[in-house]
Amino acid sequence: MARLAQTAGLTDIQEEILATVRTFVDKEIIPHAQTLEHGDTYPTDIVEGMKEMGLFGLTIPEEYGGLGESLLTYALVVEQIARGWMSVSGVINTHFIVAHMLKQHGTQEQKEKYLPRMAAGEVRGSFSMSEPELGSDVAAIRTRATKSGDGYSISGQKMWLTNGGTSNLTAVLVKTDEGAEKPHQNLTTFLVEKPEGYGEVLPGLTIPGKIDKMGYKGVDTTEMVFDGFEIAADQILGGVSGQGFRHMMDGVEVGRVNVAARACGIAIRAFELAIEYSQQRKTFGKPIVEHQAIAFKLAEMATKVEAAHLMMVNAARLKDSGQRNDVEAGMAKLIASEYCAEVTQEAFRIHGGYGYSKEYEIERLMREAPFLLIGEGTSEIQKTIISRGLLREYQSRG
Repeated sequence: MARLAQTAGLTDIQEEILATVRTFVDKEIIPHAQTLEHGDTYPTDIVEGMKEMGLFGLTIPEEYGGLGESLLTYALVVEQIARGWMSVSGVINTHFIVAHMLKQHGTQEQKEKYLPRMAAGEVRGSFSMSEPELGSDVAAIRTRATKSGDGYSISGQKMWLTNGGTSNLTAVLVKTDEGAEKPHQNLTTFLVEKPEGYGEVLPGLTIPGKIDKMGYKGVDTTEMVFDGFEIAADQILGGVSGQGFRHMMDGVEVGRVNVAARACGIAIRAFELAIEYSQQRKTFGKPIVEHQAIAFKLAEMATKVEAAHLMMVNAARLKDSGQRNDVEAGMAKLIASEYCAEVTQEAFRIHGGYGYSKEYEIERLMREAPFLLIGEGTSEIQKTIISRGLLREYQSRG
């Protein structure tokens, strides 16, 4: 087993889960990732394998058919999957966030209705906050739900919906008229059931085709367009309107741990590729790893991998303990995504001209790493969250 990114204090069950996932990644993901990614092909066989392993129910309580594991276990699983191919981790990320939101905030009826089928992978979750002109200002959401008979009518356009076409349950944050002064108190999360696929999937609900992206291929990213879409009031998450911002921020908080884990996974793989290549490639009569310039690069890369992993683990453990972890999750996401980009670029440089060839895996990682600088909030947003949290803790008393 590699020395880097080991986690102390894991249970035997956690170790067994991670060993199983690591083997699955090595045998079923890494050998096929290049072909699937270059073809922008959805990894159907890999997803079916994850269903059989029970990964879609990893954190869902046992009473609903899941494995009842912690956020830490999930983050470590995601780290391994992203090491194989980041897009595969994206397939389960949104599903996990929706399951978490249901587990923490759903009504008993909603939990019983969705969680058992989510654990089996029959219901696949996605979530939607962003809009074409929204950016990081979640309170500026324009998509609106207005009361219509016993339910609501939703109109508006959502953007950057991961698994938009392949999911069949989407948690959607929209504006409702709660009469509150603060914008975020006028937001509500609806649970939208829909068929898989593209086009007008239901009356008033259209999922346009996949957005063509630089990287993060295979997994579908779409828009979601509402035009008088009718939905029952009992599809409001938790059964009470006006709580959507709080629900979504809880989901995003665990999502930031997830993004940090994905960044760690890519950085680990980039390091593995670099240290392997540096022992094979020779210049001036010896392997390039024996040149101090390359050896020092590897030392710095390994240190960054280790630091990012430890911060990710700390943020996950804090969340599992029930403590507030907005600052720690922000720090983990910030450092892991930035270090991921740096480690990947250094691995690319070590590969020299070959790194620019699509035959080499590092070329794919170079296109995937930048996404993590943006997903679940940019580095600048993380710095805002961190600084506000620090001021809250260190506010001057004088």
